[in-house]
Amino acid sequence: MDLDFSEEQEMLRETVRGVCGRHCSVDVVRAMEDDEVGYPAALWSQLAELGILGLNFPEAYGGSGLGPLEGVVVYEEFGRALAPTPHFVSSVVCGGALMAAGTEEQKREWLPEIASGGAILTPAWMEPDRGFGARGVQLKAKTGDGVYILNGVKRHVYFASSASRLLVLARSGDAREGGAGDGVDLFLVDPASPGVKMTQQFSLSSDTQYRVEFSDVEVPAAARIGDPGSGWNTWDKVMREGIIMLAAWGMGAAARALEITVQYAKEREQFNKPIGAFQAISHYLADATTAVDGGTALVYEAAWALAEGKSDDRLAPMAKLFACDTFRDVTAMCVQVHGGYGFTVDYDIQLYFRRAKQLQISWWDAPYLGELVAASVLDG
Repeated sequence: MDLDFSEEQEMLRETVRGVCGRHCSVDVVRAMEDDEVGYPAALWSQLAELGILGLNFPEAYGGSGLGPLEGVVVYEEFGRALAPTPHFVSSVVCGGALMAAGTEEQKREWLPEIASGGAILTPAWMEPDRGFGARGVQLKAKTGDGVYILNGVKRHVYFASSASRLLVLARSGDAREGGAGDGVDLFLVDPASPGVKMTQQFSLSSDTQYRVEFSDVEVPAAARIGDPGSGWNTWDKVMREGIIMLAAWGMGAAARALEITVQYAKEREQFNKPIGAFQAISHYLADATTAVDGGTALVYEAAWALAEGKSDDRLAPMAKLFACDTFRDVTAMCVQVHGGYGFTVDYDIQLYFRRAKQLQISWWDAPYLGELVAASVLDG
């Protein structure tokens, strides 16, 4: 395993950092909190122009043809800037599902649009009072006259108000038959279809999420991605790859939060010397540095394994589990070092702290990730 990035990858890092610096300042991040749209148009336009939106798409579909290591580089910088963008839901998750199981017609229709920024796709996955696994998908998709009819509710649908299509996980079969994923399908649903209702939700991290209700929503059979009943297998594959990007986001954000706190510890004085000179605080910062470096190495290893075609069954959930725990613990320590100021909205460190907890409970939480790691250890 080679953890040294190439010159081109480092140039990509500097490019993304520069774009985020110009179009995603802390003021922009604050302005996007609880916004109905939730992302700055200038940043999105620049990412499209640079080919970041189609980073991992084949060149034949308007992408850049790059791999997971380049994705990790980009997501570390997104994390440092707390960049509010639909890149993960649109380019990584929905784009990944189309590449994995979409028909040639679906790929040619949607991948270039995603890569150019002309369309945003987002998954409608989680349901009220249900889990992260396949059995948590209970929204019904009944067949009739060449269409599927959807009924049910989805929550935590990111950037739904801007979506050209929703990637809906629905159950067209009986969960009691066969495996847990039996009968789960993926559908591309027009959010403007009759029977679709959206209500904005407000989260701990103040990002843009929606509750989406489906009432007798008709979807043509041609809008299904993949073979009948194969939806969960596709979703699981895409998520295992996607959580590596989220782990990189978390480690980039943790590293930046630590930088902010180290600088604060150098400048803030008590008893006529910087608070960083006190052993209790300096040891906290040293431990945090060790954890961030270790978590970053784990994320790099997971991305390297994916790029080399090796199994990510263990490394991917390990990376997100460790990254989220580290991000949350480090930012909690950072808030403590800031003292009472750390909890006030005037200080930037609380932006990182709130997002750390949100990431920890989203896109497969710690218990689910632990189960995946345990299954790899015990069943493997």
